[in-house]
Order: sequence, then C-alpha cells, then structure tokens
Amino acid sequence: MSRDQARRFALACVAAAVVVVVDQASKAAALSALSEQERIPLLGDLLGLQLAFNPGALLSLGAGATWLLTLLGVAMTAVLVVATTRARTTGWAVGIGLILGGALGNLIDRLFAPPAFGRGHVTDFLAYGNWFIGNLADVALGAGAIVLAGSLWHRHRRATATAEHPVAGTTLEAGR
Repeated sequence: MSRDQARRFALACVAAAVVVVVDQASKAAALSALSEQERIPLLGDLLGLQLAFNPGALLSLGAGATWLLTLLGVAMTAVLVVATTRARTTGWAVGIGLILGGALGNLIDRLFAPPAFGRGHVTDFLAYGNWFIGNLADVALGAGAIVLAGSLWHRHRRATATAEHPVAGTTLEAGR
C-alpha cells in the first residue's frame, strides 16, 4: 500500500469511527430522553425528535426478515472495508468512510439491540414530518452518497475540461 493509499484508508477509517461514535452516543441519549408516544418539534412539523425502533430497513421494509438484513449488513460492511483500501481520491475515501460508519452504526443495533442477537431493532429518533423516523447513521449514509456523487461529478467535469482544452503546448505544436 502506497503512502497516499494508506492516508486515504486512514481518513476513511477516521470518518467511519467518528460516525459510529456520534451515532451510538446519540442513540443512547435518545433512549434515555425520548418517548415513543411524544414528538418534540424542532422545525415545526418538518423535523422533530421521537423514539422509534425499526426492525426493517428504510421505511420498515423487510421488517419480518431482520436476520436477513443483519447478514446483508455484515456483507456490505465487508465490501465497504475493502473499498476503503481501494479509494483513489480523498473524496472517495471520505464518502466511503461515511457510508461505512452509517452501516456499522445500524449494524451494531441489529447485532446487539433487543429483541435478540442478530435480530435487533435499529434505534431511530429523527422524525421527518410524517414520512419516516431515522437516526444519524442514516444521515451519514446519505451524506456519504452525496460526497461520492460530488466526487464523480467533479471527476467528470475535470475529464470533460481536459478533453475540450488539451494542454496548450500540445495544441500549438499540432497546429504548426
């Protein structure tokens, strides 16, 4: 592993670790301070705090197959760890690190939260209107996807600019 690869791997690991620590701390605070019955408004009806336990994935999809979601979470975490070693840019390292941290944050719940090992329900507390309730791991997953998309867009723009405007010296030589 080159020095740059090691630096990007370390950056991805730090991003993932920060997400896991913040996510788990926020879930612990939510468990001690929030209720499943009462919503605390933060931005009117748009955003609030309310405790929920999600046995499924996004929007409770797959609620009857929590064990399968746990297995998928373990597999995706392994894939993301490998991806962190292959990140070729800082943007990719940060994006993959955020996604890895979000995946680990929710996987910890699936493994260790009630009702049973490997079938735990994810602790959620960020109520987005009447649409769904999520957590900071979910926010990190979305942020990581946005960082990766931004990195792709930046790379595409740079490649397009290079193709349209090749190095000036090369153009002048070709024109003579």
